[in-house]
Amino acid sequence: MRFSTQYIPTLKESPADAEVISHKLLLRAGMIRRLTSGLYTYLPLGLRALKAVEAIVREEMDRSGFLEVLLPFVQPGDLWKETGRWEQYGKELLRLKDRNDRDYCLGPTHEEVMTDLVRGEVRSYRNLPLRLYQMHTKFRDEIRPRFGLMRGREFIMKDGYSFDADLAHAEESYKLMYDCYTRIFSRLGLRFRAVEADTGSIGGNFSHEFMVLADSGEDTICYCMNCDYAANVERAEVVACTHCADGAQDLSPYEAVPTPNLHTVAEIADFLKTPKERVIKTMLFRVDGKVVAVLVRGDHEVNDVKLARFCQASEVELADQATVEAVTHAPLGFAGPVGLTIPIYADASLSGATGCVVGGNAKDTHLRNVSLARDVTVAAFADLRTITENDPCPRCGGQVKLTRGIEVGHIFMLGTKYSDAMHATFLNERGEEHPMIMGCYGIGISRVLAAAIEQNNDADGIVFPWAMAPVSCILLNLDVKNADVTKAVEKIYAKLEGSGVSVLLDDRDERAGVKFKDADLLGIPAQLSLGARSLKNNCVECANRLTKEKTTLPLERFDDDFPIWLEGVRASWDARRKTAWVSGSTLSRNLLVS
Repeated sequence: MRFSTQYIPTLKESPADAEVISHKLLLRAGMIRRLTSGLYTYLPLGLRALKAVEAIVREEMDRSGFLEVLLPFVQPGDLWKETGRWEQYGKELLRLKDRNDRDYCLGPTHEEVMTDLVRGEVRSYRNLPLRLYQMHTKFRDEIRPRFGLMRGREFIMKDGYSFDADLAHAEESYKLMYDCYTRIFSRLGLRFRAVEADTGSIGGNFSHEFMVLADSGEDTICYCMNCDYAANVERAEVVACTHCADGAQDLSPYEAVPTPNLHTVAEIADFLKTPKERVIKTMLFRVDGKVVAVLVRGDHEVNDVKLARFCQASEVELADQATVEAVTHAPLGFAGPVGLTIPIYADASLSGATGCVVGGNAKDTHLRNVSLARDVTVAAFADLRTITENDPCPRCGGQVKLTRGIEVGHIFMLGTKYSDAMHATFLNERGEEHPMIMGCYGIGISRVLAAAIEQNNDADGIVFPWAMAPVSCILLNLDVKNADVTKAVEKIYAKLEGSGVSVLLDDRDERAGVKFKDADLLGIPAQLSLGARSLKNNCVECANRLTKEKTTLPLERFDDDFPIWLEGVRASWDARRKTAWVSGSTLSRNLLVS
């Protein structure tokens, strides 16, 4: 493969609209190009990297006993209406009509289509378990596509589905995929962690996300320093702490105090000389259209995902200013629970809270010495807030840490959500009809490519993990006009290709500096270069892109020495990949590859 005949349009500068590092580098390295918002074209080297990811995913899925199929991208709306997701999924579902005015959509996921396939074919327990997967394009009409391949509207995904006769076998399928994903991301050379997660719009009983650890990640994950507990903060459990109930409090009636032009918790706490944890925030939300109030301590934040799960709601959103003012009869910043007639839910940390400060539901007014049990009608106390690093681990009580992550895989125990809705049933050995128990398992193939670059880059460009590099080696001809140099380079190139090494020959008539910069930008693991000086010294110059170690190989011993050196380059990635922290049981363990 020759640079001169390839399409590798590298750029010196990052396009102005590129945000995160993977977006910038994929564009600069000539691996992708933007068509329109959230839609990208894969150029030859980008596609080769993508195919390398697909190959590893396919190998491990096949090894796990899953069978590959290919389902239609355009899906009938009738199937989505069966499960209720035609309306529930929202505006991310791109709906369209055919010439006969029938409803269709571009598939953002394939639960309905896969369930429809199986329900028409499988009728007996003897046909179960059935485990299928596919690699396919998906489309989700994101409201704000951003970060290049990290959150595009069209993307490539591996989605797999298991159908089992009972819960025990369904859990076996789930465990099979957990271990399969651990192998996949480990082989890809990524630093990742499996965390408990919310099931979201897919639904189901429980799920795990596989997170690539990176500062640019959109998600925050919580993990314990002492045990193997880890969870997305949307899911992370909080052990109730009731500082607001600590110590004997003055139980005299609450009183209104003027707080002119004070809105934030910090301002109120400072003005009234009270700790921030004794200031209660009253947040108004619309939960499936119904307005509710949620109370949390001033140093905590409401977790809207937990609120949705607690209320068993499909949609939760923060109430707008007009709603807040209509309900509280006060401007923003002064909402309080005393006297509210809407349902009030409080975080468990406020159970027994006394001597607290709340909004007064009047301009420039707060109430102090409020007791929730006495002064507020709380419908329920529950875990409704986001965990912090000051909270103990919900499993062992140890110290927890928060870090950023990029979701690259998600596995779900769906249960019978779709099989019930679509009547996907089987007959057991007694001839009784039962719904199949399902699992769903996704990997964002294109997002893996971006996440790997977010985690593996330096000031010079991409540092591709060995397993997903578009080629293993780049060979630079530093003096194409020198016949002797070109002859030696061509001889090496032929040997590499003949021995099965994937190689890109940079045979362009460019300055050496340009070639070295492009080689670093492309991130190919092994770099070889030969020019007039090195030919005079009868050697080839070599560089390991990961470690930056440089060496020379004698030309007369190249056939013997190069395979050993290249194995060392590969081994440097293996050493990084195999430095792993593993603890706990197979299913609950969280793997951190560093």
